[in-house]
Amino acid sequence: MVQAEVVEDVGPREERRSQIWTHRVTQDLSSTQLWPCPRLFQCVVLLDDKVPGWLQLSSDKVIRLIPTTEEEAYALKKIYHQLKVDLWQPSSISYVSEGAVTDVHIPQNGSQALLAFLQEANIQHKILIEDLQKALEKGSSWRTQRNRRSLSEYNYEVYHSLEEIQNWMHHLNITHSGLIHMFSIGKSYEGRPLFVLKLGRRSRAYKRAVWMDCGIHAREWIGPAFCQWFVKEALLTYRSDPTMRKMLNHLYFYVMPVFNVDGYHFSWTNDRFWRKTRSRNSRFRCRGVDANRNWKVKWCNEGASMHPCDDTYCGPFPESEPEVKAVANFLRKHRKHFRAYLSFHAYAQMLLYPYSYKYATIPNFSCVESAAHKAVNALWSVYGVRYRYGPASSTLYVSSGSSMDWAYKNGIPYTFAFELRDTGHFGFLLPEMLIKPTCTETMLAVKNITMHLLKKCP
Repeated sequence: MVQAEVVEDVGPREERRSQIWTHRVTQDLSSTQLWPCPRLFQCVVLLDDKVPGWLQLSSDKVIRLIPTTEEEAYALKKIYHQLKVDLWQPSSISYVSEGAVTDVHIPQNGSQALLAFLQEANIQHKILIEDLQKALEKGSSWRTQRNRRSLSEYNYEVYHSLEEIQNWMHHLNITHSGLIHMFSIGKSYEGRPLFVLKLGRRSRAYKRAVWMDCGIHAREWIGPAFCQWFVKEALLTYRSDPTMRKMLNHLYFYVMPVFNVDGYHFSWTNDRFWRKTRSRNSRFRCRGVDANRNWKVKWCNEGASMHPCDDTYCGPFPESEPEVKAVANFLRKHRKHFRAYLSFHAYAQMLLYPYSYKYATIPNFSCVESAAHKAVNALWSVYGVRYRYGPASSTLYVSSGSSMDWAYKNGIPYTFAFELRDTGHFGFLLPEMLIKPTCTETMLAVKNITMHLLKKCP
């Protein structure tokens, strides 16, 4: 039985394709026969066992460029606008500048025009991913999808859908009730519950807390994978590891494995590289807001866009997104308890701290910088992977309305944003075989930051 449905297209890419034409098929992918797509339609295949529909990415490329002059940067900005590219690094065309690394995802029809332009303009470039569809198929073991669903043998070395993650959370809430309590802080735009795991040994004594969220940006799948890994390690090593025991005895960890639940679900079913939330705009067809530009701290200033079709759209007003509002309300209500805020993103291999919206030194710089320095050294000690660290504005770029700055401004003294692996070879398509090493090294960094909180700042 083959079922066809038309799915409304959204985001920066809708200007280069008017709609997605989705086919649901029951056959094995290798034997699937597609009928011709309507003109201007992109074909997507969704199998019954939820293999994501990304066949429209065949022959798409990811190209890295580093403009060596401001003239080259201006020319790149111009052609990026013309070709409606999907920018991977940096997050906005406004950041394209002399000497700045630019990673761009471009469809097959646009890549020919872009490569011809680069050759004519003599702009140095490198093709990072020759065929995005092949990279997708190689990086993820979709054939083992059914094996992922056994909660008793949950596989932490593969990426999981939202449904699987939430079932896993329910399962842990029942099987590890001594250390875990699951609750919802609200609902997303599309009505999905926003689940959080409270992790720690229950005690009558007053305990400080650490907030951790993953998946603010939907396409950064390694984030939710790490949040699950952290919970797994905490439960498995609580009795055997003195450091973990001290962490869970003295602190509560509030872990939100998927912040942007609607966007994450959409990245599994329709557009693997979707970034934003899924809210509708009354004046534009483009959907979604950048959930890391929607916070009430220098909202919609530098590094954020006021255009709903941009990936860094700040939203119609601060906390317009139900997901952002729910987390902000929860943190505001319990702000006296929280000692640290950790947010996990990808990709760049960086550990960032405030400020993001301006070039300035935070009042407790020495304490925060010391924690970051020790954390990246601990991370490096595992596999020799180097992370840069420093204030987000000078280490990455200036951006306003971020969760990290908001948390710091609201009284949480240690706020960090991790940009996990890698530095562009795989980009957002970090293969599943790299989940374990990425999470293992990040785990050490998080434990170092946490232990830093429990000591008197040097």
